[in-house]
Amino acid sequence: MATEVKVPTLGESITEATLGQWLKQPGEAVAADEPIASLETDKVSVEVNAPVAGVMGAQAVAEGDTVEVGAVIAQIEAGSASTAATPAAENRTAVGQAEAAAPAEPASAPADADAQLTLSPAVRRAVLEHQVDPSKIKGTGKDGRLTKDDVIAAAGQTKPAPAAPASAPATTPSAAPREGSRREERVRMTRLRQTVARRLKEAQNTAAMLTTYNDVDMTAVIEARTRYKDLFEKKHGIRLGFMGFFTKAACLALKDVPAVNASIEGDEIVYRDYADISVAVSAPQGLVVPVIRDAQDLSFAGVEKTIADFGKRAKDGTLKMEEMRGGTFTISNGGVFGSLLSSPIINPPQSAVLGLHRIEDRPVVRNGQIVARPMMYLALSYDHRLIDGREAVTFLVRIKEAIEDPMRLLVDL
Repeated sequence: MATEVKVPTLGESITEATLGQWLKQPGEAVAADEPIASLETDKVSVEVNAPVAGVMGAQAVAEGDTVEVGAVIAQIEAGSASTAATPAAENRTAVGQAEAAAPAEPASAPADADAQLTLSPAVRRAVLEHQVDPSKIKGTGKDGRLTKDDVIAAAGQTKPAPAAPASAPATTPSAAPREGSRREERVRMTRLRQTVARRLKEAQNTAAMLTTYNDVDMTAVIEARTRYKDLFEKKHGIRLGFMGFFTKAACLALKDVPAVNASIEGDEIVYRDYADISVAVSAPQGLVVPVIRDAQDLSFAGVEKTIADFGKRAKDGTLKMEEMRGGTFTISNGGVFGSLLSSPIINPPQSAVLGLHRIEDRPVVRNGQIVARPMMYLALSYDHRLIDGREAVTFLVRIKEAIEDPMRLLVDL
């Protein structure tokens, strides 16, 4: 008797996804609640778990296909792997997977072989790109799973596969291209990348977007971090970073300039007395923006722990969709990649985004003397339909004042 595997509910307003990768192939044993496939939604990757234990049966869709919520994508057959291996192989051929299927593992295969069957889409792409054997790589992710960094590190220690035998004809079409030859590769855009592209273009088309700039002297914050970082980490178990200062500074500035924290809905303006701060973090499949809920009520430690957790789970691909909904204001730190200055794009339906950049020593005038100071450029992109230039400048000045005099964060100035 076969049990159908259906696309689970993916969240509010999400009706379809792309089947990113089959984690189990027909004929392989499956445990109840074991991941058998990964789906790529507009925001994150979601694993589909087996509803019952048994053997992976027919796969109704291929990798890259679009599937709707509730659609049947596979079947789980009753019995053991040996009883269903032959028909399962036929099913695999039917959906175009035969060319990518690996030979069946012997019964004595090491335990690591199971880990490679649950590779995330990003890790699987890295494995194919670097041509390494995932079963020989020790994973550092959750439950020993491989991460993209594990694959890249292993690739750096592994010599490339030997070239084709010398006896092969030089004119063989499959021969490797000569060194220095020109090549092109076409890769289908992930659903996340398509959604990001669409939303960013919609923001440009809809909002009257304008960017205002300022710079900030980071001396006081750097000194505070240097002085308290060890005590902070010892007490809270987390490092004291710059994002904690900027998040708390943004909460104060949003309180003073509420229009920056508002949004336009129809012919109405929605003002908020809370700050749900979206923080842009990098994930293998692209940039994601999880939300720090009620950031105005969190301590520095609370902010830093939340951001660190987001960063780790974004890397592992385990962020939840509800964690990326409902932000009221975004902070994007391009400085971690070395950016000197940029104009960030608004994340709709929000009305503003703060861009942070790299810190570098620059000459500035202090008390009539030219001195070197660690300076950072700030950029505030905003919807001019709602936020006036005066309000945008005032907001950036509030950020600047709080960072250059962190005591303001403690006494609510």
